[in-house]
Amino acid sequence: MSVHAARLRFRFYLASYGCPQAAATIAGETASMALHDVRDHGDFRLVSRALAWAMAANTYAFMHRDGPVRWPPSKVVRDVCAYAAEFETAIRQPEPDEESKDKDPPAAEKWDDFLDEPVERAREADGAVVVVRSIGNDTTSEGKRVVKEFDGLLNVALPLPVTPELAPVRAKLAAEFPYAIAVIDDILRRLVGRKHVHLRPTILVGTPGCGKTRLARRFYEELAIPYELVPCGGLSDSALGGTARRWSSGEPSLAVMAIRRHRNAGPIIVLDEIEKIGTSRHNGNFHDVLIGQFEKETSSRWFDPYVESACDLSRVSWLMTANTVTTIPPVLRDRCRILGFPEPGPDHLAVLAPRILERVYADSGHDPRWATPLDAIELAALAANWQGGSIRQLERLIEAIVEARERHHPRQ
Repeated sequence: MSVHAARLRFRFYLASYGCPQAAATIAGETASMALHDVRDHGDFRLVSRALAWAMAANTYAFMHRDGPVRWPPSKVVRDVCAYAAEFETAIRQPEPDEESKDKDPPAAEKWDDFLDEPVERAREADGAVVVVRSIGNDTTSEGKRVVKEFDGLLNVALPLPVTPELAPVRAKLAAEFPYAIAVIDDILRRLVGRKHVHLRPTILVGTPGCGKTRLARRFYEELAIPYELVPCGGLSDSALGGTARRWSSGEPSLAVMAIRRHRNAGPIIVLDEIEKIGTSRHNGNFHDVLIGQFEKETSSRWFDPYVESACDLSRVSWLMTANTVTTIPPVLRDRCRILGFPEPGPDHLAVLAPRILERVYADSGHDPRWATPLDAIELAALAANWQGGSIRQLERLIEAIVEARERHHPRQ
């Protein structure tokens, strides 16, 4: 735990005994986080808690005017939770016809929430997040097995990916994808000023073969962030969200597995060709799971059926590719940023061809540095047969040139 998080926890303990100065500190810290949530996510959940602590600080300061007073923590618990409930009710402002309906419990009715939220946010600011806090049913044989599997992650603060210097990243990606500079800049712009890398779910939409999947992979390679590339063709059920441990095929959700594999709380998951996901609801639906994991409120407390406990997946980033968005449900599209991915044109041939030639040699097991550069005749042949569009087509043409070279100039 960092010094700031430890100091904040100490202030919380003082506040729980009625110290007005400590309560004011907790109120200010919570208000700062509430404002951040409102601005970035439209999440008002912490507003009532900040107001509750401010009210408690003001009340206790008034009572301390004639000398120090100490209350038992049970009284402070009742006071702060009651204030939070009142503010929550006022903020919601239910419609008249909804007053008779069952209301959801106040956002801050558990005392642990008042401690965990500010302290965990302070820990996150220091670059670490606890993803798995407990294992459900850990006294059963299956539960004990899962505890062993997650040994080293249970109640351990995992690091968040640090944002590197962005200028070199942009330079490399722009040189490799000169036709997609606008997309590169749009994504990198979201990381400017951030200490840690985290992106809102984003879909890159473009024609087949235009290079969007490769850009997604190269983007996170240059950022040096752990990632998982998942082809979506043929996927249809909800296994993405995990499978119950009672089944022989039981396994954690994809995000939890990525976190466990990389021991990082903020990996990137790249879903390739997301429009090919099946829409059948037999054994659950893939889209429904994604919707839950895209929302900060649910992803921060995602119940994993294998772990049988809530996991914090809120720092996982999602990047998707698609040839079209027409088959993607509107409710999923509404939660994503959709960026059109351009096609390369013939004017990009001189930049793309040498890089593809190097890859062809490397894929053949040869040192790309020994690749003979394309001469004027070969470039003219490529220009005559490739007018832009699919990079896959350009790759096949360059492969044909390499094969022709081998036939006419075999290695000695």
